[in-house]
This record gives sequence, C-alpha cells and structure tokens, in this order.
Amino acid sequence: MKDHEIMHNLFMKGIDSFNRHSFYDAHEFWEDLWSDYRLSDAKFIQALIQLAVGYFHITNNNKNGALGLLNKCKPKFEMYKPIQRNINVDYILSQVDKSIDNINNINKMSDFDWKLVPKIKN
Repeated sequence: MKDHEIMHNLFMKGIDSFNRHSFYDAHEFWEDLWSDYRLSDAKFIQALIQLAVGYFHITNNNKNGALGLLNKCKPKFEMYKPIQRNINVDYILSQVDKSIDNINNINKMSDFDWKLVPKIKN
C-alpha cells in the first residue's frame, strides 16, 4: 500500500471510530497519522486527537481532562474554518462549545448529553 492510501485509511478509521464513540481508538488512528507522516494540516489532525481524548475523558469521569482537551482543540480547529478535508469545522466547534457548557452544568459526568458529540461527516 502506498503512503497516501495508508494515511487515508488511518484518517477514515479514526472518523469511523470517533462516530462509534470509540474515542480511544479514534485517538490511536489519528495519532499514528499525525506522528508517522508529514502533513500539511498536522494541526487539524492534532485537533481531532484532542477532540477524541476530550470525549474519552468524559467516559472515565475526568472532568478537568475533558474540559482541558476540548478547550485545547478549539484554537487549532479555528485555523481550518469553515471546511477542512470536507469536514464542517464550524459544526465541530459549535458542538464542542455545547459540550463544554453541558460539562460545566452537570454534577456527574455520567449525566453528560452524548447527543452533543459531533458526527464527523467526510
């Protein structure tokens, strides 16, 4: 397989995992892509990694970790507005803001509204 095919497969496996809420797996696929290849949009991939880890932290009740990573991914996504790799970055940012608000307004991480997690369409 050629590098561009491997890179595409890693990217798509990350999207598929993320959309199934397998956030750790998504992070792993995107991390491999980000660390193993020179990418013109490396910061975008880094933002996706941070996004996945932010939501992963919700699953293990790490409120500070979730808020930290969700806030950290925002400036990177801002660099790629409105669309990057056919992905609606404005929509992701909107859902991240709603997720942060939700986290700040709940007492237990188990009360997080999982409908707020963006579906990544490519």
